Amino acid sequence: MRMSQPTGVGILGFAHGHVNSYCEEWKRPEYGIRVIAGWDHDPERLEKAKKAFGLVGYADASEMLARDDILAVVVSSETSMHADLVELAAAAGKAVILQKPMALTIREADRIVEAVGKHRIPFTMAWQMRADPQNIQMKQWMDSGELGKVFTIRRRHGLAMGLQPSFADSWHVKPEYNRDIWADDASHPIDLLHYWLGVPDSVTAEIESLHNPRIPMDNGIAIFRYPGGPLAEVNCSFTCNAAENTTEIVCERGTIVQNYGDATSCNVPRPGEGAGLKRFDVATGAWTASDIGSPPNHGFRIRGLAEPLARFVRGERGALASAEEGRTSLRMVLACYASARQGRRVTLDDPMIAQL
Repeated sequence: MRMSQPTGVGILGFAHGHVNSYCEEWKRPEYGIRVIAGWDHDPERLEKAKKAFGLVGYADASEMLARDDILAVVVSSETSMHADLVELAAAAGKAVILQKPMALTIREADRIVEAVGKHRIPFTMAWQMRADPQNIQMKQWMDSGELGKVFTIRRRHGLAMGLQPSFADSWHVKPEYNRDIWADDASHPIDLLHYWLGVPDSVTAEIESLHNPRIPMDNGIAIFRYPGGPLAEVNCSFTCNAAENTTEIVCERGTIVQNYGDATSCNVPRPGEGAGLKRFDVATGAWTASDIGSPPNHGFRIRGLAEPLARFVRGERGALASAEEGRTSLRMVLACYASARQGRRVTLDDPMIAQL
């Protein structure tokens, strides 16, 4: 257990539900974090957070940022407010943890990158897929070359939110706050490809609104091309009730398979006791299960980010993803729209991306 003084943290917006998981975890003294204060433009949401976490509420973000005992902030407001809030926090000299997606547009992402660089503050994106033990293990297997060349990667990602009529009234699908559900949540597996493979050369995508027109862009498939391989597919459905397989990585000397890697697959009853992550090696002709188990539900993955974020705030580790990396992941997401609208493969410097 830590004996030093806990590091003070403030919350700028409680729109992203993930921040509530961090605040709940950070109540435990071993994290060395004390959530002191919070701001939200929504008084009702702020009042709920005050009661849940025992923090001081502020109607003015600048007033909260003026506190000397707050060294870092989590920006978890609606996406359209990210750039403004990061600029305020950076000018106040606070370390910043930013929820996904980074911003609505590349222009806003540029503002965030500029503010971080100008004020030289510690900054990280809050990508839980980069901290997930199974995802880290798959990256290590690929990077090691044990299975030879990686030919194809398919990452399925799903939620059932698009099937819930009430979700149409949430901020996630209001254009003044967010782009749509694809930009909001497909950003996770797209950033995972960025983490695993780096920056692709181009993307070909189809994104459609297939169920409720008030919850647009609820299904999509994007293929990212890396010169010389691999070809990497992100397949997202936000009208998905249940699934099992999440990741399939086809390599020269074997195959990697992950099941139960997202909410749609992790939260429903599982058909058996099979391994969540395994690999087939041609050399042995057998499947080998990873000793990294799948959590009982997806909430464990979200809460799992509290530990690396606490270490980041305390200066004990670097960023999960820098501001520049966050901007590149956003560019990859926006390139999907540019491809779908133009009906063709686009590179990551396609002019439409800057116009979206």
